[in-house]
Amino acid sequence: MSQENVEVVKRAVNAFNRRDLDGLEELGTPDIEWITSMGAIEGETFRGREGGDAYVARLTDAWEEFRTVAEDVRDLGDRVLMLGQVEGRGKGSGVPVNMALAQVYDFRDGKVCRIRSYLDHGEALKAVGLTE
Repeated sequence: MSQENVEVVKRAVNAFNRRDLDGLEELGTPDIEWITSMGAIEGETFRGREGGDAYVARLTDAWEEFRTVAEDVRDLGDRVLMLGQVEGRGKGSGVPVNMALAQVYDFRDGKVCRIRSYLDHGEALKAVGLTE
């Protein structure tokens, strides 16, 4: 089942980059939690479809372009670790952004139930008990 989870994560990243909220909803549980990489600053966790819609709306308001680049997707059993980058361009400023992004996807019954995002690969590795 874990290789299937890796495929689900790849599909989720692609759906996110297309802003395909219906596709994302199919891959997650109804009570999915999305803890964004800026969660410590924003102090917010997005929950369920409504939360996903709100998060994407905020991204659209702030960014002309914003996409996740999955470079390394690792099977961890009932979790998947994605190490990659965020590429974007600010709305209004046009300033390009390229920074590290890591995400830990937790699964329940074959669907994503939680996504935790990190702006530091080392912190994500530590969160899943790995050093590299």
